[in-house]
Amino acid sequence: MKLICEKDKILKALNSVTKAVAVRTTMPILEGILIQTNDNEIKLTTYDLEIGIEYIINDCKIEEQGATVVNAIMFTEIIRRLPDTDIKIEVNDKNLLVIECEGSLYKLATMNPDEFPELPKISIENSIEVEQNVLKDMIRKTIFAVSSEENRPIFTGCLFEIANNKLNVVAVDGFRLAWKSKFLQNKVNNFSAVIPGRTLNEINKILLDSFDMIKIGVAKNQVLFEMENCKIVTRLLDGEFLNYSSVIPENWETRIRVNKSILQDCFERVSLISASSIEKEKKYPVKVTIDIGKVTISCTNQTGDAKEEIYVSTEGKNLEAGFNPKYFLDALRNIDDEEIFVDFGTSISPCIIRPVDEDGDYTYMILPIKLKD
Repeated sequence: MKLICEKDKILKALNSVTKAVAVRTTMPILEGILIQTNDNEIKLTTYDLEIGIEYIINDCKIEEQGATVVNAIMFTEIIRRLPDTDIKIEVNDKNLLVIECEGSLYKLATMNPDEFPELPKISIENSIEVEQNVLKDMIRKTIFAVSSEENRPIFTGCLFEIANNKLNVVAVDGFRLAWKSKFLQNKVNNFSAVIPGRTLNEINKILLDSFDMIKIGVAKNQVLFEMENCKIVTRLLDGEFLNYSSVIPENWETRIRVNKSILQDCFERVSLISASSIEKEKKYPVKVTIDIGKVTISCTNQTGDAKEEIYVSTEGKNLEAGFNPKYFLDALRNIDDEEIFVDFGTSISPCIIRPVDEDGDYTYMILPIKLKD
C-alpha cells in the first residue's frame, strides 16, 4: 500500500472514525484503524463491536493498492501534529507503516487486516432522511435525559419513532422525560427503534450544522446512519420502551410564563447551595413556591440558605413543590426560546416545561421530590 493525501482530508476522516475505537479491550485489533485503498479512494474503518464507523476519503493519489491496520491513537496523534501539507503513507517490506511529511518520518507497527472484524451487514427494513442540523438539534434536546443505569438497558437509549409522518425522539430515565418531534417532508412508514445513547452522543459530534441530508436505516436489530462520506452502524436496544405520551399530563393546575434565561440564572445560583460540597452524599431538593405573579426558588441545608424571587405571569393555584435543580437546568440549557411555560399539577405530580412558541414540538417533564416538613 502506498498513497499520498492532504493532511486536512485524513484528519477530518480520523476525527470521525476514532469515535468507534475500542478502549480497555482484550483484542488489540479493535484499538486499530483499518486502512484500505480502492482506486483513488481511502477507506478508514473502526469497530468496537458496538459501534462501527466507515469513512471514505476521495481524490487521493494511490500509487499502490493495499490494506493494513494501525493503532488508532498513535496514528491520529502523529497526523494531527504534522505540517498542513500532503502526507505520504506506505507499508514497507518489513510491514511497518511509514508516514512521511516534509522533514518528518515515522514508522508504526501494523496488524493483519484480515483479522479486523467485518461491520454487520444490514438489510434495511425502514428508513428516513432528515437534514443533519435537524437531527443534531433533536439529539441535543433529548440525549441528556437518557438513563445511565444499566439495570434498565432500554432507557440507556433514545426512542426514534415515526408516527403519522412525524419523527419523535424521546429519552427517559425514570425521573424525567425529554421529547422532541419534527414533521418529515417525505411520506414514510411508521416504525420505532431504540438507539443507544452512547452511539447518539458520538453521532452528534460527527453531524454538521448544515442542511446536508443524513439517512437513517433500521433493520431488525441494527441501525445504519449514512452521510456523504461516512457510515455509522450500531446495534439497537431490545425491550419495551415507555408509553411516553400516556404519562405526560394533559391538564395543569398552575402555570407560569417566564423568561428562560432569568429562571435558569436563578436555578444556577440556588444549585450552588443545593449541591454544596460539605455533604456530597446528600442531595437537597430546591423548593419552588408559586404565588400570584411571583415564583420563589429556595434551598436550605447545613451549608446555608438560598432564596431567589422572580416576578412572572401566573395562572391557576398557588403551589409548593420540590425538584432536583440539575433536572431543571438540563432542560433550560437546551431550550433556545426566550420564553417558556412551566406547568404544574400538584406537589407530587410531574412538572412540564415547554417553549412558548414551539407549538408542542419540544416537551420536558420532571418528577418532583417530596419535601421534608
